[in-house]
Formats: sequence, C-alpha cells, structure tokens
Amino acid sequence: MGVGEESTDPIDRVLGDLPLPTSVTPEDVRIAVRAVVVHAAEEWPSGPRCRNDGAAYPCRLHRWGRRVLETHGLSPRQVEALERHGNPFVHVPFPFPFTRPGAPGRTVTAPAVAPRWPRAS
Repeated sequence: MGVGEESTDPIDRVLGDLPLPTSVTPEDVRIAVRAVVVHAAEEWPSGPRCRNDGAAYPCRLHRWGRRVLETHGLSPRQVEALERHGNPFVHVPFPFPFTRPGAPGRTVTAPAVAPRWPRAS
C-alpha cells in the first residue's frame, strides 16, 4: 500500500489507523520495533501480506510502529534496516541522537557511545 492509497483490508476500513502516543516513551519505541519486525512483509501470490496476521501489507501495527519510530527520529531507511535485521529486541537509543542537521524543533545530540545499529544499505 503506497502513500495516499486507501487500504482494502476490511479491518482497516472499520477501525482505521492506531493513534500515535502523545509523547513517545522508551516503552513505545520498544513496542514499535517489535511491531515493525514481527509484522514485516511476506510475499504471497496475491502480493505482500503481513507475516504475522496475513493482512494486506503494511498492516495496522506495522504502520503504527513505523510512524512511532519516525516520530522518534529514525529515517525511513533506518526503519527499513530494522525490519530487514529481523530482531524484534534491537535496542534503539532513547532519546535518539538526531544525525540530521537542523531537524525542525529537535535538538541535535551527540551520543556518548555509538549505538549498535543495523546498517541501511
């Protein structure tokens, strides 16, 4: 499902997207990493499906996890790297050190120790 496309999954039509937390906590980030990894895409003859629940990819939980991680400061490439890495227990630092200069409304912090991080290719 691309940007701006509406899901054809009946559950999505009835329930819509999960709301984002008002402020992202370390627990939200841990759950979001698990949601992105566990609800990753699996190829089916009818197209990509969620490997956990068989819904059209990306399912509600995958989309929620991706939005939480991007709100936390990860780039789409970093979220995709987490998904490819496949470990639902990867540690994402909190607060996340922004490497993008001039991120609007964000403070750029330098981490004391470089985090172990799956590389985006």
